[in-house]
Amino acid sequence: MAYLLQQLANAVPLAALYATLAFGYSIAFGVMKRADITYGALFAFAGQMLVLFTDVGYTKMYLILPAAFAFGAVIAVGYTIGTSFLVGRAIMLPLSRKSPNTVIVAALGMMIILMETARLASSTRGIWLPPFLNGAVVFWDSGGFRVTLTEIQLLNTVLMILVIFIGAYVLKCTGWGRIWRAVTDDALAAELCGASASRVFLMAYVASAMVATICGLLATSYYGTMDFGAGLMFGLKVLMIAAVGGYSEPLKSAGGAALLGLTETMWGAYGPFLWRDFVIFSLLVLLLVLSRRERVVP
Repeated sequence: MAYLLQQLANAVPLAALYATLAFGYSIAFGVMKRADITYGALFAFAGQMLVLFTDVGYTKMYLILPAAFAFGAVIAVGYTIGTSFLVGRAIMLPLSRKSPNTVIVAALGMMIILMETARLASSTRGIWLPPFLNGAVVFWDSGGFRVTLTEIQLLNTVLMILVIFIGAYVLKCTGWGRIWRAVTDDALAAELCGASASRVFLMAYVASAMVATICGLLATSYYGTMDFGAGLMFGLKVLMIAAVGGYSEPLKSAGGAALLGLTETMWGAYGPFLWRDFVIFSLLVLLLVLSRRERVVP
């Protein structure tokens, strides 16, 4: 029983990460209507810039660790948001009005560029952050077996849930959210009513990138590093999760992603670890096919 509770506790931070990533992805996809794996690359790029510039601040500028971490976070946010603005304006906005295949090819190219930029900037070496806020918070003690999470896991979970709540409030209760929903439903009709679909597209793309950036910083602060190939894995996972949950319904996408995080953790605890990704991706493909079939059949 205690082992099960520990695995459920372990699933909470991962579920929060997946849910927040899926929520952010749905914001951009709602107006773009094209599959875009650049989102996962931006998530990984933010984490890679964090560790790179934290290392620069600590080893080259001789800052204390909190100051070096803050320096790295600021630079990472600036680089990632600036990159997303350029990509959204110069690449995704024009191509979203063309064939879907062009967006997929461009997104793959951008992912490779971001991955290689981070790899070359760090001289192909893995940089690790020192552990911090790793004190254990005990939830339950059963005969010496304690159900715990670390302080940084709890902090990251709270911050990610807060991002979802703030995003949901903005989309539901603000003027920009109403315009976003109008463009998501029918961009041409929104244009005829005076809304600028191109401006909404760019704002949604940057807002989505901001969510990915926050997730990248929080995930890297917990795991200690960010792998150069993480962008592809997270990009594919988030794309398929959001498809199952409903692209224009960020909260539904977030809920589906949270269930995936729970499933992945439970498989890692009770099933063969080497088969985890195979099973998870097979499940996502099956759910995607079933959901598409239900939407097609009247």
